[in-house]
Amino acid sequence: MKIDAVFRSRRSNVMATRGMVATSQPLAAQAGLDMLKAGGNAADAAVATAAMLNVVEPLSTGSGGDMFALYWDARSKQVTALNGSGRAAAGASIAEMRRLGYERMPSFTGHTVSIPGAVAGWRDLLERHGRMTLADVLQPAIWTAEHGYPVSEIIAHGWRGQVGKLLRSPDWQSGDLDNGPEQPSGRELLIDGRAPRAGEIMRIPTLGETLRGIATEGTDYFYKGDFARKLSEHVQRYGGWISPADMAAHVSTWDEPITANYRGYVLYECPPNGQGLAAIIAVNLAAGFDLAAMSEADRVHTMIECMRLGFADAQQWVCDPRVSKIPLDGLVSRQYAERRRQRIDPKRAAQRVPYGDPMAGSDTIYLCTADGEGNACSFINSLFNGTGTGLVVPGTGVSLQNRAALFMLDPEHPNALAPHKRPYQTIIPAMTVRDGELHAAYGVMGGYMQPQGHFQVLSNLVDFDMAPQQALDMPRWMLHGPSAGLGANEAGGLVHMEEGWSYATLAELTRRGHRLAPIDGFDRVGGGQVIVRNPETGVLIGGSDPRKDGCAVGW
Repeated sequence: MKIDAVFRSRRSNVMATRGMVATSQPLAAQAGLDMLKAGGNAADAAVATAAMLNVVEPLSTGSGGDMFALYWDARSKQVTALNGSGRAAAGASIAEMRRLGYERMPSFTGHTVSIPGAVAGWRDLLERHGRMTLADVLQPAIWTAEHGYPVSEIIAHGWRGQVGKLLRSPDWQSGDLDNGPEQPSGRELLIDGRAPRAGEIMRIPTLGETLRGIATEGTDYFYKGDFARKLSEHVQRYGGWISPADMAAHVSTWDEPITANYRGYVLYECPPNGQGLAAIIAVNLAAGFDLAAMSEADRVHTMIECMRLGFADAQQWVCDPRVSKIPLDGLVSRQYAERRRQRIDPKRAAQRVPYGDPMAGSDTIYLCTADGEGNACSFINSLFNGTGTGLVVPGTGVSLQNRAALFMLDPEHPNALAPHKRPYQTIIPAMTVRDGELHAAYGVMGGYMQPQGHFQVLSNLVDFDMAPQQALDMPRWMLHGPSAGLGANEAGGLVHMEEGWSYATLAELTRRGHRLAPIDGFDRVGGGQVIVRNPETGVLIGGSDPRKDGCAVGW
């Protein structure tokens, strides 16, 4: 690993031996580190960090959203996968959506609220892998919500763009906000009807009260009783179906991770309904090429084409496997990768990228933690779009996710809307193991950017032996959404290119048929975190994406 490289962000790698947390907001990273210092392990630190992010980055994450986690247990040397995502309500109906005139799922109505799975997921991760109680790890978040914190710069910038949604303004940038009360409860996440400014103290006392209730009464506070009733009534006020019975019925699931072997490093991803399948397929395809020996243009072209094939399959097959059958074993097999790899032209962007048939031949926060005993957690928690639906349960400070917006209204599609079904999920954590030992816990947040980020960061770590910070600093490319480049008929689809690529590379990619567009902004190509562990010395090496406010911290 090249520790002494010159980094584009001028950030050094963070190194420690007793524990480490890396995430997108410094106060949240410190909350997790405090748990480690108090005797907790990687699971305890992960939940404390996630809960604090609910307070200091409430646009992106929270108790009203979903979570997934991968956990490396140093004693058993096994990776476990926790699916903390929620399901559609019992009343969910394609026929009803069609009757209302929808041809596809809307984005911000009550219909798009699926059961929030995060709080149950927090509890389940602690019960299986942690040492502390939910009450213990929620204390930093409770204190901060009640006493306030200075809003960091990038978060303040994003907050400004969500005011219209929180206020249900008819002139907001999206046209699918529905009518609601004259005084929307989204005001709980604003100051006098506006977004907090960078450096301004923000308090969210109603959210603090909710977290205190969870700490005192456990997850029943959230999924049963008065809170579940308030949530259900609010969702139904905006057209949705969730009932108290739906809330009470929610459970997390522990799943078998899916894997890809990339040059001796085993990449672990959560299985569907998460889109980690797209990363696994792309990595399996890339394993057949010597990316390190290629020119920059050849390498980027090849990776884009691998990713497009991965997305084409993910868009077709990712759904709730407990409801719709997925040919998962075939999709992740080397034999399938060998067949699909034949579709990649080394000199030309594909004219068409159809999904394959292996039987024939889803704003977000990400964090990773590690402790001194060798355990590690790769953890992601999200509301999907910024503030999710923009619906805030009155008097609770809880923003509700809009994950059900990713369902299809085609009853024949595997990801079709149906009662008690989990939707396609964009949020995915990642982990790598080498020679039976933990190598890295990492992830890149940001909708459909996530599997693309996993693929690019993994290549930087493995093909170019980069240290975590350098791997995150490198410029990224991004296929643009599910409709432009993820199975599009036109050559190349649309590929956003971050600044930092050479003009020669951009010109050559254009010549090969890729449709390129520049992208800028704080975190448009995702925000990543990486912790690598040296199995011989136990040294933890962390990096944090310069596109975010956060940091890696250790002790």
